[in-house]
Amino acid sequence: MTAPCKFVLPSAAVPRHSEISLSDATGQPSRFPNGPFLRYIVGEGVSMTGTWMQAMAQGWVMAGLTSSGQAMAWVHFAGGIPMIALTLVGGLCADRFDKRRILQVCQAVQILLALWIGSLVGSEQVAIWHVVVAAALLGVAAAFEMPAAAAIVPELSGREHVARAIAIDRAVFHGTRLIGPALAGTLVGRFGAESAFYLNALSFVVLMLVLATLPPRVKGDAEHERRRMAGMAEGIRHLRSDRPSLAMVAMLSANTLCVFPVMIVLLPLYGKHTLEVSAAAMGWLMFASGVGSLLGSLLIMALPVARRGPVIVGSLALICAGLVSLSLAGGFWWPAVTLLLLSLGVSTLVGLANTIVQERSPEEIRGRVSAISGLSFFGLLPFAAVAMGTVADFAGIRGTLLGAACVYAVVGVALLLWGRPGSEPAAQ
Repeated sequence: MTAPCKFVLPSAAVPRHSEISLSDATGQPSRFPNGPFLRYIVGEGVSMTGTWMQAMAQGWVMAGLTSSGQAMAWVHFAGGIPMIALTLVGGLCADRFDKRRILQVCQAVQILLALWIGSLVGSEQVAIWHVVVAAALLGVAAAFEMPAAAAIVPELSGREHVARAIAIDRAVFHGTRLIGPALAGTLVGRFGAESAFYLNALSFVVLMLVLATLPPRVKGDAEHERRRMAGMAEGIRHLRSDRPSLAMVAMLSANTLCVFPVMIVLLPLYGKHTLEVSAAAMGWLMFASGVGSLLGSLLIMALPVARRGPVIVGSLALICAGLVSLSLAGGFWWPAVTLLLLSLGVSTLVGLANTIVQERSPEEIRGRVSAISGLSFFGLLPFAAVAMGTVADFAGIRGTLLGAACVYAVVGVALLLWGRPGSEPAAQ
């Protein structure tokens, strides 16, 4: 992945593995979590830990090279442009070809880029343009990785358990935020930022080995394969005809425009120049954000379908309150608690939005639907990052946070009233 960015449930909330069964594509009984899914999740966990380490180290390196929010935003802009151009192509490839091989190639590219930037940081030769070029190349890889990774999780788990599989995947994604940034903060302070880049490169090797052990997709009937080989119009047609899915994609877009630039682009500047904290403290702020995100993912895992609507509304309110609180916060503990609650709201809302979209998508076009949904983040983030970085340079980070909260509240409420997500059963 491009650089972005455990709570114990009651035993009754998550059934034991032996209590969950389904029929796989061959009609034979299978279990969830099954072996391939578990192997993938373990490999993804190792890889994402490295990714979060690099994300923290890269943000810290950039904050040392510049104090401009606009300059920080241009890195994300460079990474987003290839995704705008290629993500739909990546979605087509994810449906037509072997997702395992696509993911392995993407991991190899990211290994080379991590080693390159790490060596430049270690030799004190890194410049902003190096990071921009690396971000652009990572964007090319991510354009193919994102739809393949989004589609392979439901494929490994089975349709009956899409919601739980996505929740587990998101829990691992956010759980690694508890380890990666905090570990990177310590490593940066003791061994230099290059150590985080080198360990990230090593983490991708683990996932590549896991991908080699996964079984190939079972082929469907003639109509199933025909739709799989059809064009992008199939995915667009599905979203246009399904209001809850379309509303959730629009909600993801609203998060990209108003919330994610704060958490991805402005947070290093907010920590270093507004709060004036150390590298280690910055790592712990990201740790607090990871705690909230993990709690949100685990909440989704235990959430009944009937409760999704109210929880989405509550998450929207929590996000708005969190942005306002950050605009006023000082010291360390106030922003740390605020980031925890803000991330809880974001993780819950984004996780439910992705779950609704994936549940309502037919399996044979899921790669294309995932690509379109992914563009609501990757396609808009470059422009949102530059816009919010520019506003922050003129209005200050605190004023930008307050304005983002107001805009997000208006757009979010309008989308919930129009789409009524969580009020209808998943399409079959």
